[in-house]
Parts: sequence; C-alpha cells; structure tokens
Amino acid sequence: MLWLTSAALAAAPGRPLVNFNHGFDLKSLHGDDTKVDITTSSTGSALRINTGHNQPWPGVTVPNAAVNRDLSAYAAVALRLKNTGTNAVTVHCRVDNPGADGTKHCVTASLTLGPGQTNTLKVKLPHEAGSTLDEKLFGMRGYPVAGGSDVLDLKNITQFRIFVRHPNEDHSFEVAEISAGGNYTPPTAWVTDAQPFFPFIDTFGQYKHKDWPGKVHSLAELQQRPTTESLELAAHPGPSGWDKFGGLAGGPQLKATGFFRTEKVNGKWWLVNPAGHLFWSHGIDCVRMLDTTPIEERETWFENFPGNQAETREFLAKGFALLGHYEGRNVKSYSFNGANLKRKYGVRWRQDYAATVHQRLRSWGLNTIANWSDSSIYLLRHTPYTDNIGSRGAKMIEGSKGYWGKFPDVFDASFADAIRRDMEKKTNSSANDPWCIGYFSDNEMSWGDETSLALGALQSPPEQAAKREFLNDLKAKYPDIAGLNLAWGTNYVSWDALLESRTAPDKVKARKDLVAFGIRLAETYFRTVRDTIKSVAPNQLYLGCRFAWVNDEAARAAGQYCDVVSYNLYQRSIADFKYPGGDKPLIVGEFHFGALDRGLFHTGLVPVDNQQSRAEAYGDYVRGALRHPQFVGTHWFEWKDESTTGRVYDGENYQIGFLDVTDTPYTETIAISRELGQRLYEIRLKRN
Repeated sequence: MLWLTSAALAAAPGRPLVNFNHGFDLKSLHGDDTKVDITTSSTGSALRINTGHNQPWPGVTVPNAAVNRDLSAYAAVALRLKNTGTNAVTVHCRVDNPGADGTKHCVTASLTLGPGQTNTLKVKLPHEAGSTLDEKLFGMRGYPVAGGSDVLDLKNITQFRIFVRHPNEDHSFEVAEISAGGNYTPPTAWVTDAQPFFPFIDTFGQYKHKDWPGKVHSLAELQQRPTTESLELAAHPGPSGWDKFGGLAGGPQLKATGFFRTEKVNGKWWLVNPAGHLFWSHGIDCVRMLDTTPIEERETWFENFPGNQAETREFLAKGFALLGHYEGRNVKSYSFNGANLKRKYGVRWRQDYAATVHQRLRSWGLNTIANWSDSSIYLLRHTPYTDNIGSRGAKMIEGSKGYWGKFPDVFDASFADAIRRDMEKKTNSSANDPWCIGYFSDNEMSWGDETSLALGALQSPPEQAAKREFLNDLKAKYPDIAGLNLAWGTNYVSWDALLESRTAPDKVKARKDLVAFGIRLAETYFRTVRDTIKSVAPNQLYLGCRFAWVNDEAARAAGQYCDVVSYNLYQRSIADFKYPGGDKPLIVGEFHFGALDRGLFHTGLVPVDNQQSRAEAYGDYVRGALRHPQFVGTHWFEWKDESTTGRVYDGENYQIGFLDVTDTPYTETIAISRELGQRLYEIRLKRN
C-alpha cells in the first residue's frame, strides 16, 4: 500500500533513534550532492542539510546506530524538520532494510515545508500488507490485510535516507531528531477472517466478517436509528450565539451587503455573512445522497445483494471509471448508501434525509455545505454552501500531464467557452443566491513546477494555441531564432522548426522564458475564470481552484484574481502554513484523517490509529487553522465514507466520513466537531 502523506503518531512515548548532538559523528553519514553540519539553538542540536540540484536524489543516508533495530512495536518513524531555506522544499525520508534500493526493502514518505516552516514528517511502518487473495480482489485502493509484510522487516531497520527529489534549485533544511513512536493498532479486516472469504460484503455494504461499534446487524436495527438520532439531535440543537447563517450573532456588526464577502478584522481575515456578521466556514464536502461502487465481475462478493430486490433495484447505475481496474469504461455499479437511506427513512427518504442533513450540520457545529454537494440539499437554503464550475470540454494542452489529467489550454477559445457555459447554468440556482458563499473552479489541477506547463506547451502539436502563444512571446523577445538558440543552447533552424518540434529544451537554460510563460498562463486562467464568475454572479466570491500540487508562481497568480485562495491540504497541521502570495484570505477545500478499526480497507491520505485519534487530529487541525490569520475556513472531505469496495471513478475506498455507508455517525468525530462549533468564534477572536 502506498502512503501518500505523513502518518499520525498516537500519544505514546517515542523512542529516540538518532540524536544530532555535538558528539554525533558526521563522518558516519553518506551524502550525495549535499553538505551537512550540526547547528545549535535554544531548542537543541540539529543536522543541517544543504542539497544541490545536480543529481536526481540529493540527500544523506543516516545509519540506525541503535543496538536494538527492532521497531515492530511502533506505528511510525518521525523526523522533526525545519525549512531553513528561502524556497519551499519537499523532504523525503526512506526507512531501509538491508538491500534497500528505493523500490524494494524500504518504505518512503514525504512532507512539504514552506520557508521557515517547522513540521514533523512521519513514515508509517507497514506491519501487514493488503492482500488481493491471488487477484480475486481487485479495483480498490486498499484491501483486507494479510499478516507479515512484503515491504519491510521491522526487526531490522538499518538506516534512514533523507533526500529531495529531482530539485531544480538548492535547498536547506534541518533534522532535529529521528525517533519511533505510536502504538500499532491492527486493522479490522483480514483475509484470514473467514473460510470461505466470499461473500465478504453484507446487504448493507459493510464488511461481513467482523463486528465493531455502530455496525448495522439487521433491517429492524437500521430502521430504528432515525428515531434514536432525532432525540439526540433535539438534545443538541447547535451552537449558541450563531445567527441563521452560522455567523457570530453577538459579534461586531459590519457592513451587510446581502452576500458573503471578505474583510480583515483585528489582523485576521474573515468571511462576513449577508447579515454583516463575522463568519468562519466550518464545512464538509460531498454532502449528497448517492455514491456507487462497481459490481461487474464481482458477483460473488455480495451477500443478499439489494440490487436484486424490487424495492432497492433503483440504485443500480452505470458509472465512468477514470483510473484503476475499470479504467476508461462505463461499468455497472450500485449505491449501497442509497439503498440504506431508502430502507432507513422510507418512501419519503429523499425529503426526510435532506431535512435531517441540515439538522445534523447545525447540531454538529458545521455551518457550510462545501464542494461536490447535492443541489437538492443545499438549495433548501438552510445552510450556507459553496458551488463549483469547471473547464470540462475545453481543449487540453497535449504535452501536459498530471494525476487527474492534462491542463486546459487557456489560450484556446474553448476554455473561456467551457467556463462560461458552466457558469451560465448557475443563473437560476446558486448565482446571486445569498446562501451561496462563492465558487471554486476545477480541482487539483496539474500545475507542476514553474516550468511544467510551458514545457507541456512546447511538447504539444503545432496547432496547440498555448504553443503558438508561447512562440509569439519568444518572437517578441528575440530578434531571430539565432538569439533564442544562443539563450537556450538549442539549434532550431527556424521558428517553424520550433513550432513543429515536440522535444523539450533544457529547462535550466530556458528557465527564465519557461517561467515567464507559466506565469502568464496562470494569470490567464485565474483572470478568465474570475471575469466569467463575476459576469453572472457579481456579488459572490471566487474561491480559487483548490490547489493540491502547485508552484509558488501559480499560487501568486491566484492571489491576484481570487477573492479567497483555496488549497486541499492533506497533512496533520496547517498552523504554520505559508502562502507565497502575501496577505490574502485562504480556505482549505479538503482535508481528512482515517483509520482501519471500523471495517474499511484504506485510511485515506492521512492515516491515524483509530477513531479517537481521528477525532483528536480533526480538532488539532481546525484549531490550527482558526489561529492562523489568513484561513477563513476548513472543509472536511467528506460527508460519508467511500464505498467499502471502492468508488467507481478511481477505486478509492477510504474511511474518511462523518458517517459510514449505513448513514451512522462516527460519534468520536461528531463530538469534537460539536465542541469546535461551540468554540469556533471564541478561538478565532482570541489574540494569538
């Protein structure tokens, strides 16, 4: 299993593995394109690592000098890091067995730090491995586990490799200590839980072979839960002191425009709601009714399959798979959560469920229905919400690449047309609705580094609009092709030859021009989207494009045109987050934590040990954002867990919901969310 970001350590005492005190022997380190020394400050000693950018993996190897190399009792290896450079850096740590080569006999994690930022990089130690039961299980991100690990022998950890990956500039950072910590909590689901293992999903979409708190065992139990929950919600109606929008009723009365806007008050950025009250967006994504999981080729997986029953057959569907086992196909799928909602709430389930959603949100201290949510829920206008538009249908930059696909060609007329079409659809719904905070555009786009999109344009065919635009810029700067060749170290015989070429130049020699075009492209993207949103909904906010992988230049461009700049930040804390574009309001579009103690097979992007750890991590994250002067909100991803057997789009099956597949709330997370909601404005208003 690939852990995409840092794992969480439980509150167990750590075991120091390497201390960089003045007695540490620097000669024990092996470095590549790296200089090291020991620094001392009031907080202790640290290893200063200065990397070059002439090798693909500059860094150092630190031997595990401990007499006992057995880390099998621990959840993770942790490194306390500080970025002492002037540019952002992504630090990787590889934990090795003998014979580690970067792929085998090792495990790696990474952490990105802005200039001056301090944080902890944690590498989760794999105690078990996901098992596909000889390929009988497929199409999921996470799987029930088998004992042992084909990745690491935790009893013989020999060294730690600390490095940066393919840098195009020098970096400087410090490592204060390397330690092990956290209590290992075994997952719920193992491939040895039953023989035969199939079917392993019950009629409610739950893992069949184990029990846990909150699991539904019968239809009668499921149908009783609305009655029980209604009493609980009535006992917790929501935070005192909120106005109808979820803003601070008893706070300062600011200018009321009838729409959401931003304002800086006493050194901190805020949203101001339509009534003129301070508002901090405590929200949740994907508040919707239906999600589907593939059922093709999986006939033996499901017990008492509800898709075969007349009353729940309506939840059969077709869904497109972008990634994974079903990539590029429209596959037969099923919504277990939809079937559960109908069985739970009855024939009026759509109306009753939508009303329950708003009651839950208020009770749980949440005041925003965030991205990707169901319009039939948010247009009831009981809870503020965000909407989104996208550039689907625009021509893409053929030479670009990214996890979710290519980047739109903002210089092609199809881009502005696509944005305009999508925004015009909002005319009779969210546009000019006081309950709508504003609009996000696209999501987690493939910005790459400062040169990536310019290189992608050059590697595109000659008819690509972005490529032709880039060549026009170059022609305006260089009097002839010889001047360009001299600057770039190339040998194009003519401008037409460059237009026809699909080969990238040396990005170091061409960097200045590549970066300049990348900036122009980013500015064109944000300006076009902003102008289109404001032409239809002039009073609503442009909330940015939800950065996941982004370079500083694109982030700065967003700050020029967005009312609020958005990031999807999957990490333990954002208390020290540094935005490169100066003093702009920021919002978190996505974050989450997940565990394997409730019958699901994947934790999501930020693993924790159990549900209590998840609740604590949630509280720490939001409190850190509340204390940060620029953040005006955090939006959790997402409302309910992804399907146990994977969502159709890409196989994700993360335990990341406030609710499970049976619409049962996770009580630990709800408790901390309520506490935060009650103290939301108290924490935000407190001077740091």
